[in-house]
Amino acid sequence: MVPVRLALLVFLAVLLLAGSCLGVVGGAFLPATFVFGDSLVDAGNNNYIVSLSKANYPPNGIDFDGHQPTGRYTNGRTIVDILGQEMGLGGFVPPYLAPETAGDALLRGVNYASGGGGILNQTGSIFGGRINLDAQIDNYANNRHDLITRHGEVAAVSLLRGALFSVTMGSNDFINNYLTPILSVPQRAVTPPETFVDSVIAKYRQQLVRLYMLDARKIVVVNVGPIGCIPYLRDTTPSAGTACAEFPNQLARSFNRKLRGLVDELTANLTGSRFVYADVYRIVSDIIANYKSHGKL
Repeated sequence: MVPVRLALLVFLAVLLLAGSCLGVVGGAFLPATFVFGDSLVDAGNNNYIVSLSKANYPPNGIDFDGHQPTGRYTNGRTIVDILGQEMGLGGFVPPYLAPETAGDALLRGVNYASGGGGILNQTGSIFGGRINLDAQIDNYANNRHDLITRHGEVAAVSLLRGALFSVTMGSNDFINNYLTPILSVPQRAVTPPETFVDSVIAKYRQQLVRLYMLDARKIVVVNVGPIGCIPYLRDTTPSAGTACAEFPNQLARSFNRKLRGLVDELTANLTGSRFVYADVYRIVSDIIANYKSHGKL
């Protein structure tokens, strides 16, 4: 799975970073990466909050440097870790809440992602602590202010407008909100699926515009994968049998269609912006359907 997704994201990143892509601080060219998202790209922020959503225990991290859990929800690197290394952007982008993420460490970028986080603020409430996208953008705004204070507005804005931003959000708004039985039964009784999807897209529009207003210009927006194929939703949908659960995938496809339109709209209307839509749903669906061609028996 990783090689195909990596190829796509490297291509998107190169596309976005082409041209005047590097900020200048203190006379040095400094590529920076700012990461927003959920457990797919969390680099350890949830280690520092009280939450039921944690990954700081084995077997997480068994294939990472040191073979120890880091707070990443994976055996090794996340896709943004791999992307940064493949593009030669230096070491891993540190999590926002790590004590060492301060001062000149901000010049390389910051990871704001949080397992359980979502576009909607109520998403993931079943976990207790989590950092949803509004709060992640607040944290970025704090770092932006710090960069301006330390290096001046011209240099800081140059760095940020040349940086690569990625936003991997939306899955939890379905899995841990609309589709969570203990939370969703009353909501689903009064909120049709399309109405819920529209509300998520409307909120996402506000958040992406806010990032733009805070000097983000080159932004990869990752869509929602085939969530009906994850073990949890297959197990909780007995009618699916050995197949993927169709209703969650319908929600994801509906969201993705509207997200693609939103990405096109923002690029057209926000001067100087370059939003790129990353179609993870298509990639993962192809891997599931054609797994042998991807090196799996």
